[in-house]
Amino acid sequence: MTLKLHSSSHHGIAKSAGIIGFATFFSRVLGFLRDIIIARLFGIYLYAQAFVIAFRIPNLFRDLVGEGASNAAFVPVFSEYAARRTREEFWELANVVLNLLLITLMLITILGIILSPVIVRLIAPGFIASPEKLIATIRLTRIIFPYILLISLAAYAAAILNTLKHFAIPSFAPCLLNISIIAFSLIFGEGLIGLALGVLIGGVLQLAIQIPVLYKKGFRLKLFRQFKHPAVRTIGILMLPRIFSSCIYQLNNFVDSIFGSLSWVVGEGGVAVLYFSYRLIQFPLGVFSNALSQAILPTLSCEALEQNTDNLKRTLSWGLRATFFVMLPASAGFMILARPIVSILFGGGKFDLNSSYLTSEALFFYSIGLFAYSANKIIQAGFFSLKDTVTPLKIAVIALVMNIILNSILMFPLKIGGLALATSISGIISFFISGFLLHKRLGGFNTKELVFSFGRMLLASLCMAGVCFLVSLKNIALENIILSKALNLSILIFLGVLSYIIFCFLFKVKEMQELWKWLRTIF
Repeated sequence: MTLKLHSSSHHGIAKSAGIIGFATFFSRVLGFLRDIIIARLFGIYLYAQAFVIAFRIPNLFRDLVGEGASNAAFVPVFSEYAARRTREEFWELANVVLNLLLITLMLITILGIILSPVIVRLIAPGFIASPEKLIATIRLTRIIFPYILLISLAAYAAAILNTLKHFAIPSFAPCLLNISIIAFSLIFGEGLIGLALGVLIGGVLQLAIQIPVLYKKGFRLKLFRQFKHPAVRTIGILMLPRIFSSCIYQLNNFVDSIFGSLSWVVGEGGVAVLYFSYRLIQFPLGVFSNALSQAILPTLSCEALEQNTDNLKRTLSWGLRATFFVMLPASAGFMILARPIVSILFGGGKFDLNSSYLTSEALFFYSIGLFAYSANKIIQAGFFSLKDTVTPLKIAVIALVMNIILNSILMFPLKIGGLALATSISGIISFFISGFLLHKRLGGFNTKELVFSFGRMLLASLCMAGVCFLVSLKNIALENIILSKALNLSILIFLGVLSYIIFCFLFKVKEMQELWKWLRTIF
């Protein structure tokens, strides 16, 4: 089975993923602009580190009761109601879930504001040694904690719209957060006010833009009228393991923050270095992997609901091969071009040469696991479609333990790079474990073809990396001229993409051949 984009279901997934991917690409570009502004205004020092920690806390709860829960619990159950129940029953369930969500989120927000000093000390113990840094982080955390309520409601709205196969508006909504942070940071400059207002106003806008679409689709708000529904128990059963799984995943991030805050071991600015480098990794993850996993889940859920195992396995295999096809060259490219990418995007202002060096080192090590982070999202979608959120939880626990052990070992010889490498290694191991378990659960999904495709793509990616490395050596003399730096990087990326395409044809990568045939039918 090759990459059959002419297949109706796969073509529909690809189209939906394309919409999400384009919106995410636009959002990531704005996100990069946001990070560039923050990097140049704050460097990797006081306010940058305070923002990274303070913003990470609401992102934890967003994943727990928002985006993570919507993928694991809301979409499969809402998809079943959309397919098998009446319109009235569907919207009745949507209102009950909203009422329960509102109560939960308001309690979390109030407790979070009260307990901010404790939370910050737990996830950034290294800040205790710097009272100024600690106070700034606690203050910013308290101010932006209501963002949890806003972004989780926005994620809930997106789950309903995605269930109804409407992806455009929910996908473009995150752009408004980035625009808001950029605008307020530029208006207020260095300090906490601009960052705080940017986050809160951005959260309001992300929710507000989806409300008209929801009403157009038929949603009518019935606030606090009903709290019981037979499907709520199903959602709860699915959500609880996902919440624990998300807790473990976010604990992984917090573990990195804890180790990164230990400046006497990994160096000053470790928390911000990990943030900026992982933000670069998030670009291909968001544009392609998140888009594909989000678009593929409703299709997988329907195929699981119809008990069509063959179609489910074909869709999973297609999703994994599509992921490898894009992420393997992206991983190789980041590893070779880490230093010029970081220097051009973030360099300048308070983001000095030391900041660039440390961030590019972390980016190099993060890039090793890029293909695994991406493939894990597809495999998770497979488990979620089967209404299995327990297995991903178990795998997440294993990944957390591995990350803690590897961080403790690797941070001494490799400093900040060791923390990034630990994340990559734990991600790769968890990918193989989750892939094996899903393969066993489904009775296989064409492993032989996956292995051969992976091998050919990896070989093409390594050859592409070799081309980029040789060309970069010949152009190193231009690195002191800013315009030449950007031009040189653009040429390297173009040559990398072109050489990857050529090597894919030389090594007979079927996915490239199928993509080429599909493109010829369009143009």
